[in-house]
Amino acid sequence: MTQFISSLFTFLPWLFIFYTSFVILFYLVILFISARQLRSEYGFNSKEAEEDLLDSFDTKPVSILVPAYNEEAGIYNSVRSLLSIYYPEYEVIVINDGSTDKTAETMIEAFQMVKINFVVRTRIPVAEINGIYRSTIYENVYMIDKKNGGKADALNAGINLSHYPYICSLDGDSVLERNAFLKVIKPVLDSDGEVIAVGGSVRIANGCHIEGGEVMTVGLSKKPLVVMQVIEYLRAFLIGRIGLSRHNLLLIISGAFGVFEKESVTRIGGYRTDTVGEDMDLVVRLHRMIKDRGLKKKILYVPDPVCWTEAPESPLYLRRQRQRWHRGLCEVIWNNKDMLFNPKYGLVGVLSMAYFFLIELMGVFVELLGYLLILFGLLFSFISVEITVLIASLSFLYGSVLSMGGVLLEEWSLRKYPKPRDIVRLFFFALSETFWYRPLMIKWRLEGFFQFLAGKKDWGEMKRIGVGAKTEAK
Repeated sequence: MTQFISSLFTFLPWLFIFYTSFVILFYLVILFISARQLRSEYGFNSKEAEEDLLDSFDTKPVSILVPAYNEEAGIYNSVRSLLSIYYPEYEVIVINDGSTDKTAETMIEAFQMVKINFVVRTRIPVAEINGIYRSTIYENVYMIDKKNGGKADALNAGINLSHYPYICSLDGDSVLERNAFLKVIKPVLDSDGEVIAVGGSVRIANGCHIEGGEVMTVGLSKKPLVVMQVIEYLRAFLIGRIGLSRHNLLLIISGAFGVFEKESVTRIGGYRTDTVGEDMDLVVRLHRMIKDRGLKKKILYVPDPVCWTEAPESPLYLRRQRQRWHRGLCEVIWNNKDMLFNPKYGLVGVLSMAYFFLIELMGVFVELLGYLLILFGLLFSFISVEITVLIASLSFLYGSVLSMGGVLLEEWSLRKYPKPRDIVRLFFFALSETFWYRPLMIKWRLEGFFQFLAGKKDWGEMKRIGVGAKTEAK
Protein backbone atom coordinates (compact mmCIF):
# COMPACT_ATOMS: atom_id res chain seq x y z
CA MET A 1 0.00 0.00 0.00
CA THR A 2 2.83 2.38 0.86
CA GLN A 3 4.44 1.69 -2.50
CA PHE A 4 1.12 2.25 -4.27
CA ILE A 5 0.58 5.63 -2.55
CA SER A 6 4.14 6.63 -3.36
CA SER A 7 3.65 5.72 -7.04
CA LEU A 8 0.33 7.55 -7.10
CA PHE A 9 1.85 10.76 -5.74
CA THR A 10 4.62 10.45 -8.30
CA PHE A 11 2.20 10.02 -11.21
CA LEU A 12 -0.61 12.46 -10.33
CA PRO A 13 1.50 15.65 -10.05
CA TRP A 14 2.97 15.06 -13.50
CA LEU A 15 -0.46 14.27 -14.92
CA PHE A 16 -1.68 17.62 -13.61
CA ILE A 17 1.41 19.44 -14.86
CA PHE A 18 1.22 18.07 -18.41
CA TYR A 19 -2.56 18.51 -18.65
CA THR A 20 -2.55 22.05 -17.28
CA SER A 21 0.43 23.08 -19.41
CA PHE A 22 -1.37 21.83 -22.52
CA VAL A 23 -4.58 23.67 -21.59
CA ILE A 24 -2.73 26.92 -20.85
CA LEU A 25 -0.92 26.68 -24.20
CA PHE A 26 -4.24 26.00 -25.94
CA TYR A 27 -5.83 29.04 -24.30
CA LEU A 28 -2.86 31.24 -25.14
CA VAL A 29 -3.21 30.27 -28.81
CA ILE A 30 -6.93 31.04 -28.64
CA LEU A 31 -6.11 34.35 -26.91
CA PHE A 32 -3.70 35.28 -29.71
CA ILE A 33 -6.24 34.37 -32.42
CA SER A 34 -8.97 36.29 -30.59
CA ALA A 35 -6.82 39.38 -30.18
CA ARG A 36 -5.97 39.46 -33.89
CA GLN A 37 -9.56 38.82 -34.91
CA LEU A 38 -10.91 41.42 -32.51
CA ARG A 39 -8.58 44.12 -33.75
CA SER A 40 -9.08 43.29 -37.42
CA GLU A 41 -12.87 43.21 -37.28
CA TYR A 42 -13.60 45.76 -34.61
CA GLY A 43 -14.62 48.98 -36.24
CA PHE A 44 -18.14 48.28 -37.40
CA ASN A 45 -19.28 51.02 -35.13
CA SER A 46 -19.62 53.95 -37.44
CA LYS A 47 -22.91 55.78 -37.73
CA GLU A 48 -22.65 55.64 -41.53
CA ALA A 49 -22.46 51.84 -41.58
CA GLU A 50 -25.39 51.55 -39.20
CA GLU A 51 -27.51 53.98 -41.22
CA ASP A 52 -26.75 52.04 -44.42
CA LEU A 53 -28.09 48.86 -42.82
CA LEU A 54 -31.05 50.67 -41.30
CA ASP A 55 -32.12 51.90 -44.74
CA SER A 56 -31.14 48.78 -46.70
CA PHE A 57 -33.83 46.73 -48.42
CA ASP A 58 -31.69 43.62 -47.80
CA THR A 59 -31.92 43.83 -43.99
CA LYS A 60 -33.79 40.73 -42.84
CA PRO A 61 -36.85 41.09 -40.58
CA VAL A 62 -36.41 39.35 -37.24
CA SER A 63 -38.77 37.75 -34.73
CA ILE A 64 -37.46 38.36 -31.21
CA LEU A 65 -38.44 35.56 -28.83
CA VAL A 66 -38.44 36.35 -25.12
CA PRO A 67 -39.18 33.28 -22.94
CA ALA A 68 -40.36 34.45 -19.53
CA TYR A 69 -40.86 32.45 -16.37
CA ASN A 70 -41.43 34.58 -13.27
CA GLU A 71 -39.78 37.62 -14.89
CA GLU A 72 -42.18 40.16 -13.35
CA ALA A 73 -39.26 42.26 -12.07
CA GLY A 74 -37.56 42.81 -15.41
CA ILE A 75 -39.93 41.97 -18.27
CA TYR A 76 -41.25 45.50 -18.76
CA ASN A 77 -37.81 47.08 -19.11
CA SER A 78 -36.65 44.26 -21.37
CA VAL A 79 -39.55 44.76 -23.79
CA ARG A 80 -39.18 48.54 -23.59
CA SER A 81 -35.52 48.20 -24.57
CA LEU A 82 -36.53 46.11 -27.57
CA LEU A 83 -39.06 48.70 -28.72
CA SER A 84 -36.31 51.31 -28.90
CA ILE A 85 -33.75 49.33 -30.92
CA TYR A 86 -32.55 50.60 -34.30
CA TYR A 87 -33.89 48.07 -36.78
CA PRO A 88 -36.25 48.47 -39.74
CA GLU A 89 -38.62 45.53 -39.22
CA TYR A 90 -39.08 43.17 -36.29
CA GLU A 91 -41.62 41.74 -33.89
CA VAL A 92 -41.37 40.96 -30.19
CA ILE A 93 -42.95 37.72 -28.94
CA VAL A 94 -42.96 37.24 -25.18
CA ILE A 95 -43.71 33.65 -24.17
CA ASN A 96 -45.13 33.46 -20.64
CA ASP A 97 -44.19 29.91 -19.70
CA GLY A 98 -46.68 29.24 -16.92
CA SER A 99 -45.31 31.93 -14.59
CA THR A 100 -46.57 31.86 -11.02
CA ASP A 101 -45.97 35.59 -10.50
CA LYS A 102 -47.48 38.57 -12.36
CA THR A 103 -45.40 38.34 -15.55
CA ALA A 104 -48.50 37.98 -17.76
CA GLU A 105 -50.48 40.66 -15.90
CA THR A 106 -47.53 43.06 -16.16
CA MET A 107 -47.32 42.56 -19.92
CA ILE A 108 -51.08 42.91 -20.44
CA GLU A 109 -51.34 46.08 -18.35
CA ALA A 110 -48.14 47.81 -19.48
CA PHE A 111 -48.66 47.22 -23.20
CA GLN A 112 -52.47 47.24 -23.25
CA MET A 113 -52.70 43.76 -24.69
CA VAL A 114 -55.86 42.01 -25.85
CA LYS A 115 -56.46 38.34 -26.56
CA ILE A 116 -56.66 37.55 -30.28
CA ASN A 117 -57.92 34.63 -32.33
CA PHE A 118 -54.86 33.41 -34.16
CA VAL A 119 -54.29 30.01 -35.72
CA VAL A 120 -50.71 28.91 -35.06
CA ARG A 121 -49.04 26.52 -37.45
CA THR A 122 -47.58 23.92 -35.09
CA ARG A 123 -44.38 22.88 -36.84
CA ILE A 124 -42.79 21.99 -33.48
CA PRO A 125 -44.86 20.27 -30.75
CA VAL A 126 -45.23 22.39 -27.59
CA ALA A 127 -47.13 22.43 -24.30
CA GLU A 128 -50.74 23.63 -24.32
CA ILE A 129 -51.26 27.29 -25.21
CA ASN A 130 -53.85 29.18 -23.14
CA GLY A 131 -54.03 32.24 -25.35
CA ILE A 132 -52.25 34.66 -27.67
CA TYR A 133 -52.24 38.39 -26.97
CA ARG A 134 -51.32 41.43 -29.01
CA SER A 135 -50.57 44.96 -27.89
CA THR A 136 -53.05 47.65 -28.94
CA ILE A 137 -50.36 50.34 -28.80
CA TYR A 138 -47.46 48.44 -30.39
CA GLU A 139 -48.61 46.25 -33.27
CA ASN A 140 -45.36 44.29 -33.30
CA VAL A 141 -45.62 43.09 -29.67
CA TYR A 142 -47.22 39.70 -28.95
CA MET A 143 -47.48 37.46 -25.92
CA ILE A 144 -48.07 33.72 -25.82
CA ASP A 145 -49.58 32.53 -22.54
CA LYS A 146 -48.92 28.81 -22.16
CA LYS A 147 -48.60 26.04 -19.64
CA ASN A 148 -45.15 25.54 -18.20
CA GLY A 149 -42.92 23.42 -20.41
CA GLY A 150 -39.48 24.88 -19.79
CA LYS A 151 -37.41 27.46 -21.65
CA ALA A 152 -36.84 25.28 -24.73
CA ASP A 153 -40.56 24.57 -25.07
CA ALA A 154 -41.31 28.30 -24.72
CA LEU A 155 -38.85 29.11 -27.50
CA ASN A 156 -40.41 26.46 -29.73
CA ALA A 157 -43.83 28.04 -29.14
CA GLY A 158 -42.39 31.39 -30.18
CA ILE A 159 -40.93 29.85 -33.34
CA ASN A 160 -44.36 28.46 -34.25
CA LEU A 161 -45.96 31.90 -33.93
CA SER A 162 -43.15 33.90 -35.52
CA HIS A 163 -43.73 35.53 -38.91
CA TYR A 164 -40.18 36.32 -40.04
CA PRO A 165 -37.31 34.24 -41.53
CA TYR A 166 -34.88 34.96 -38.68
CA ILE A 167 -35.47 34.47 -34.99
CA CYS A 168 -33.63 35.88 -32.03
CA SER A 169 -33.60 34.23 -28.62
CA LEU A 170 -33.40 36.74 -25.80
CA ASP A 171 -33.67 36.21 -22.05
CA GLY A 172 -36.52 37.91 -20.24
CA ASP A 173 -34.14 39.80 -17.94
CA SER A 174 -31.99 41.25 -20.74
CA VAL A 175 -31.52 44.72 -22.19
CA LEU A 176 -30.16 45.22 -25.72
CA GLU A 177 -28.03 48.09 -26.87
CA ARG A 178 -29.98 50.01 -29.50
CA ASN A 179 -27.69 49.19 -32.41
CA ALA A 180 -27.07 45.56 -31.39
CA PHE A 181 -29.33 44.02 -34.05
CA LEU A 182 -27.79 46.04 -36.86
CA LYS A 183 -24.39 44.70 -35.86
CA VAL A 184 -25.36 41.09 -35.24
CA ILE A 185 -27.28 40.77 -38.53
CA LYS A 186 -24.40 42.15 -40.64
CA PRO A 187 -22.60 38.78 -41.08
CA VAL A 188 -25.90 37.26 -42.32
CA LEU A 189 -26.29 39.98 -44.95
CA ASP A 190 -22.64 39.88 -45.99
CA SER A 191 -22.70 36.09 -46.41
CA ASP A 192 -25.74 35.93 -48.69
CA GLY A 193 -27.38 33.22 -46.60
CA GLU A 194 -24.22 31.27 -45.78
CA VAL A 195 -24.39 32.28 -42.10
CA ILE A 196 -27.32 30.56 -40.37
CA ALA A 197 -26.61 31.59 -36.77
CA VAL A 198 -24.86 34.51 -35.08
CA GLY A 199 -24.21 35.17 -31.41
CA GLY A 200 -23.48 38.50 -29.79
CA SER A 201 -21.76 39.41 -26.55
CA VAL A 202 -23.52 39.18 -23.21
CA ARG A 203 -22.44 41.49 -20.40
CA ILE A 204 -23.45 41.92 -16.76
CA ALA A 205 -26.04 44.64 -16.15
CA ASN A 206 -25.69 44.73 -12.36
CA GLY A 207 -24.09 48.06 -11.48
CA CYS A 208 -25.22 49.80 -14.68
CA HIS A 209 -27.53 52.80 -14.76
CA ILE A 210 -30.60 51.72 -16.74
CA GLU A 211 -33.64 53.84 -17.52
CA GLY A 212 -36.60 53.02 -19.74
CA GLY A 213 -35.00 49.82 -20.95
CA GLU A 214 -31.77 51.52 -22.06
CA VAL A 215 -28.30 51.37 -20.55
CA MET A 216 -27.46 54.98 -19.81
CA THR A 217 -24.05 54.42 -18.20
CA VAL A 218 -21.97 51.28 -17.76
CA GLY A 219 -20.79 50.55 -14.24
CA LEU A 220 -19.32 47.77 -12.16
CA SER A 221 -21.15 46.23 -9.23
CA LYS A 222 -19.69 46.50 -5.75
CA LYS A 223 -20.41 42.84 -5.03
CA PRO A 224 -17.36 40.54 -5.42
CA LEU A 225 -19.47 37.65 -6.79
CA VAL A 226 -20.84 39.89 -9.54
CA VAL A 227 -17.41 41.32 -10.40
CA MET A 228 -16.06 37.80 -10.83
CA GLN A 229 -18.94 36.96 -13.16
CA VAL A 230 -18.07 40.05 -15.24
CA ILE A 231 -14.54 38.67 -15.60
CA GLU A 232 -15.86 35.22 -16.49
CA TYR A 233 -18.06 36.68 -19.24
CA LEU A 234 -15.16 38.70 -20.66
CA ARG A 235 -12.95 35.59 -20.73
CA ALA A 236 -15.61 33.35 -22.23
CA PHE A 237 -16.79 35.74 -24.93
CA LEU A 238 -13.66 37.70 -25.85
CA ILE A 239 -11.23 34.77 -25.72
CA GLY A 240 -13.08 31.50 -26.20
CA ARG A 241 -15.85 32.36 -28.63
CA ILE A 242 -13.92 34.68 -30.93
CA GLY A 243 -11.15 32.12 -31.34
CA LEU A 244 -13.51 29.22 -32.10
CA SER A 245 -15.76 31.31 -34.35
CA ARG A 246 -12.78 32.27 -36.50
CA HIS A 247 -12.68 28.70 -37.89
CA ASN A 248 -16.43 27.92 -37.74
CA LEU A 249 -15.98 25.83 -34.59
CA LEU A 250 -18.34 27.72 -32.28
CA LEU A 251 -20.55 25.37 -30.24
CA ILE A 252 -22.32 27.88 -27.99
CA ILE A 253 -24.51 30.83 -28.83
CA SER A 254 -25.80 32.21 -25.57
CA GLY A 255 -29.52 31.84 -24.95
CA ALA A 256 -29.40 35.44 -23.78
CA PHE A 257 -28.67 36.79 -27.29
CA GLY A 258 -28.50 34.87 -30.56
CA VAL A 259 -29.96 35.13 -34.08
CA PHE A 260 -30.85 32.01 -36.09
CA GLU A 261 -32.26 31.20 -39.50
CA LYS A 262 -35.73 29.90 -38.64
CA GLU A 263 -35.89 27.30 -41.38
CA SER A 264 -32.66 25.63 -40.23
CA VAL A 265 -33.84 25.56 -36.62
CA THR A 266 -37.22 24.13 -37.62
CA ARG A 267 -35.57 21.53 -39.85
CA ILE A 268 -33.74 20.00 -36.88
CA GLY A 269 -36.86 20.00 -34.70
CA GLY A 270 -36.34 23.22 -32.78
CA TYR A 271 -34.92 23.38 -29.29
CA ARG A 272 -34.49 20.12 -27.42
CA THR A 273 -36.75 20.05 -24.34
CA ASP A 274 -35.07 17.28 -22.34
CA THR A 275 -31.91 19.23 -21.51
CA VAL A 276 -31.09 22.38 -19.55
CA GLY A 277 -28.31 23.07 -22.07
CA GLU A 278 -30.75 23.76 -24.90
CA ASP A 279 -28.77 26.71 -26.35
CA MET A 280 -25.54 24.73 -26.79
CA ASP A 281 -27.44 21.63 -27.90
CA LEU A 282 -29.14 23.61 -30.68
CA VAL A 283 -25.82 24.85 -32.07
CA VAL A 284 -24.27 21.38 -31.89
CA ARG A 285 -27.22 19.91 -33.82
CA LEU A 286 -26.96 22.70 -36.40
CA HIS A 287 -23.31 21.71 -36.93
CA ARG A 288 -24.45 18.10 -37.24
CA MET A 289 -26.97 19.08 -39.91
CA ILE A 290 -24.34 21.09 -41.80
CA LYS A 291 -21.92 18.14 -41.87
CA ASP A 292 -24.54 15.43 -42.53
CA ARG A 293 -26.00 17.34 -45.50
CA GLY A 294 -22.70 18.67 -46.81
CA LEU A 295 -23.87 22.28 -46.54
CA LYS A 296 -21.58 25.29 -46.76
CA LYS A 297 -23.02 27.10 -43.78
CA LYS A 298 -21.41 29.00 -40.92
CA ILE A 299 -22.15 29.75 -37.28
CA LEU A 300 -20.42 32.91 -36.06
CA TYR A 301 -19.86 35.09 -33.03
CA VAL A 302 -19.70 38.90 -33.29
CA PRO A 303 -18.14 40.58 -30.23
CA ASP A 304 -19.44 44.11 -30.63
CA PRO A 305 -23.26 43.82 -30.39
CA VAL A 306 -23.98 43.67 -26.67
CA CYS A 307 -26.87 42.37 -24.62
CA TRP A 308 -26.91 43.25 -20.92
CA THR A 309 -28.27 40.64 -18.54
CA GLU A 310 -28.76 40.29 -14.81
CA ALA A 311 -26.27 38.14 -12.92
CA PRO A 312 -27.05 36.27 -9.70
CA GLU A 313 -25.91 38.28 -6.68
CA SER A 314 -26.28 35.67 -3.94
CA PRO A 315 -24.24 32.46 -3.57
CA LEU A 316 -27.49 30.45 -3.50
CA TYR A 317 -28.66 31.47 -6.98
CA LEU A 318 -25.16 31.54 -8.48
CA ARG A 319 -24.66 28.00 -7.22
CA ARG A 320 -27.89 26.87 -8.88
CA GLN A 321 -26.91 28.55 -12.13
CA ARG A 322 -23.46 26.93 -12.26
CA GLN A 323 -24.83 23.52 -11.31
CA ARG A 324 -27.32 23.85 -14.16
CA TRP A 325 -24.71 25.04 -16.65
CA HIS A 326 -22.39 22.12 -15.96
CA ARG A 327 -25.27 19.66 -15.92
CA GLY A 328 -26.37 21.07 -19.28
CA LEU A 329 -22.86 20.64 -20.68
CA CYS A 330 -22.84 17.00 -19.55
CA GLU A 331 -26.23 16.43 -21.19
CA VAL A 332 -25.16 17.99 -24.49
CA ILE A 333 -21.95 15.94 -24.66
CA TRP A 334 -23.86 12.77 -23.79
CA ASN A 335 -26.74 13.40 -26.23
CA ASN A 336 -24.28 14.10 -29.06
CA LYS A 337 -21.54 11.66 -28.04
CA ASP A 338 -21.40 10.13 -31.52
CA MET A 339 -19.88 13.42 -32.75
CA LEU A 340 -17.09 13.35 -30.14
CA PHE A 341 -13.68 12.67 -31.75
CA ASN A 342 -15.53 11.68 -34.95
CA PRO A 343 -13.65 12.75 -38.14
CA LYS A 344 -16.98 12.67 -40.01
CA TYR A 345 -17.78 15.98 -38.32
CA GLY A 346 -14.42 17.52 -39.10
CA LEU A 347 -12.82 19.86 -36.60
CA VAL A 348 -16.17 20.32 -34.88
CA GLY A 349 -16.02 16.71 -33.66
CA VAL A 350 -12.25 16.34 -33.36
CA LEU A 351 -11.46 19.74 -31.81
CA SER A 352 -14.56 21.61 -30.56
CA MET A 353 -16.40 18.66 -29.04
CA ALA A 354 -13.10 17.32 -27.68
CA TYR A 355 -12.35 20.73 -26.13
CA PHE A 356 -15.68 20.87 -24.32
CA PHE A 357 -15.34 17.28 -23.13
CA LEU A 358 -11.68 17.23 -22.09
CA ILE A 359 -11.30 20.81 -20.83
CA GLU A 360 -14.70 22.27 -19.94
CA LEU A 361 -16.33 19.08 -18.62
CA MET A 362 -13.45 16.94 -17.30
CA GLY A 363 -11.21 19.88 -16.44
CA VAL A 364 -13.08 20.37 -13.17
CA PHE A 365 -11.62 17.10 -11.89
CA VAL A 366 -8.10 18.12 -12.87
CA GLU A 367 -8.53 21.52 -11.19
CA LEU A 368 -9.70 19.76 -8.03
CA LEU A 369 -6.68 17.48 -8.26
CA GLY A 370 -4.39 20.52 -8.41
CA TYR A 371 -5.82 22.01 -5.22
CA LEU A 372 -5.62 18.63 -3.42
CA LEU A 373 -2.01 18.12 -4.52
CA ILE A 374 -1.05 21.56 -3.21
CA LEU A 375 -2.82 20.86 0.08
CA PHE A 376 -1.28 17.41 0.57
CA GLY A 377 2.08 18.62 -0.64
CA LEU A 378 2.18 21.36 1.98
CA LEU A 379 0.71 19.37 4.87
CA PHE A 380 2.20 15.91 4.44
CA SER A 381 5.19 16.41 2.15
CA PHE A 382 4.02 13.67 -0.24
CA ILE A 383 5.48 15.71 -3.09
CA SER A 384 8.53 17.95 -3.20
CA VAL A 385 8.38 21.68 -2.51
CA GLU A 386 9.52 22.40 -6.08
CA ILE A 387 6.68 20.35 -7.59
CA THR A 388 4.19 21.92 -5.19
CA VAL A 389 5.30 25.43 -6.24
CA LEU A 390 5.09 24.44 -9.92
CA ILE A 391 1.54 23.10 -9.48
CA ALA A 392 0.49 26.26 -7.60
CA SER A 393 2.00 28.45 -10.36
CA LEU A 394 0.19 26.51 -13.09
CA SER A 395 -3.09 26.74 -11.16
CA PHE A 396 -2.61 30.50 -10.94
CA LEU A 397 -1.83 30.77 -14.66
CA TYR A 398 -4.79 28.51 -15.53
CA GLY A 399 -7.24 30.77 -13.74
CA SER A 400 -6.16 34.26 -12.86
CA VAL A 401 -3.79 35.11 -15.71
CA LEU A 402 -6.20 33.96 -18.42
CA SER A 403 -8.96 35.99 -16.76
CA MET A 404 -6.66 39.00 -16.87
CA GLY A 405 -6.29 38.34 -20.60
CA GLY A 406 -10.04 38.73 -21.02
CA VAL A 407 -9.98 42.03 -19.12
CA LEU A 408 -7.05 43.20 -21.25
CA LEU A 409 -8.93 42.44 -24.47
CA GLU A 410 -11.92 44.40 -23.17
CA GLU A 411 -9.80 47.45 -22.42
CA TRP A 412 -7.80 47.08 -25.64
CA SER A 413 -10.75 46.99 -27.98
CA LEU A 414 -14.39 47.39 -26.93
CA ARG A 415 -13.89 49.56 -23.85
CA LYS A 416 -17.41 49.19 -22.48
CA TYR A 417 -16.21 50.16 -19.00
CA PRO A 418 -15.29 53.87 -19.21
CA LYS A 419 -13.97 54.37 -15.66
CA PRO A 420 -10.29 53.47 -15.12
CA ARG A 421 -11.01 52.38 -11.55
CA ASP A 422 -13.40 49.73 -12.87
CA ILE A 423 -10.63 48.23 -15.01
CA VAL A 424 -8.27 48.30 -12.02
CA ARG A 425 -10.87 46.48 -9.91
CA LEU A 426 -11.34 43.88 -12.65
CA PHE A 427 -7.58 43.25 -12.75
CA PHE A 428 -7.41 42.95 -8.97
CA PHE A 429 -10.27 40.48 -8.79
CA ALA A 430 -8.85 38.51 -11.73
CA LEU A 431 -5.63 38.08 -9.74
CA SER A 432 -7.60 36.80 -6.74
CA GLU A 433 -9.72 34.30 -8.69
CA THR A 434 -7.55 31.25 -8.02
CA PHE A 435 -7.67 31.74 -4.26
CA TRP A 436 -11.42 31.90 -3.60
CA TYR A 437 -13.73 32.04 -6.61
CA ARG A 438 -12.39 29.13 -8.61
CA PRO A 439 -12.69 26.66 -5.71
CA LEU A 440 -16.36 27.64 -5.42
CA MET A 441 -16.87 27.02 -9.12
CA ILE A 442 -15.16 23.62 -8.85
CA LYS A 443 -17.47 22.60 -6.02
CA TRP A 444 -20.63 23.75 -7.81
CA ARG A 445 -19.63 22.25 -11.16
CA LEU A 446 -18.91 18.93 -9.46
CA GLU A 447 -22.38 19.08 -7.92
CA GLY A 448 -23.78 19.68 -11.41
CA PHE A 449 -21.89 16.66 -12.71
CA PHE A 450 -23.33 14.40 -10.03
CA GLN A 451 -26.80 15.87 -10.63
CA PHE A 452 -26.39 14.77 -14.24
CA LEU A 453 -25.46 11.27 -13.13
CA ALA A 454 -28.53 11.26 -10.87
CA GLY A 455 -30.78 12.27 -13.78
CA LYS A 456 -31.90 15.64 -12.41
CA LYS A 457 -33.84 17.64 -15.04
CA ASP A 458 -35.37 20.75 -13.43
CA TRP A 459 -33.88 24.21 -13.79
CA GLY A 460 -34.09 25.35 -10.19
CA GLU A 461 -35.75 28.60 -9.17
CA MET A 462 -33.88 31.83 -9.92
CA LYS A 463 -34.87 35.07 -8.18
CA ARG A 464 -34.56 38.31 -10.17
CA ILE A 465 -34.07 41.79 -8.76
CA GLY A 466 -34.78 43.42 -12.15
CA VAL A 467 -32.11 45.09 -14.30
CA GLY A 468 -34.19 48.18 -14.86
CA ALA A 469 -33.37 49.89 -11.61
CA LYS A 470 -32.01 53.38 -12.13
CA THR A 471 -29.02 52.73 -9.93
CA GLU A 472 -27.59 49.82 -8.09
CA ALA A 473 -26.89 50.26 -4.43
CA LYS A 474 -26.69 46.54 -3.77
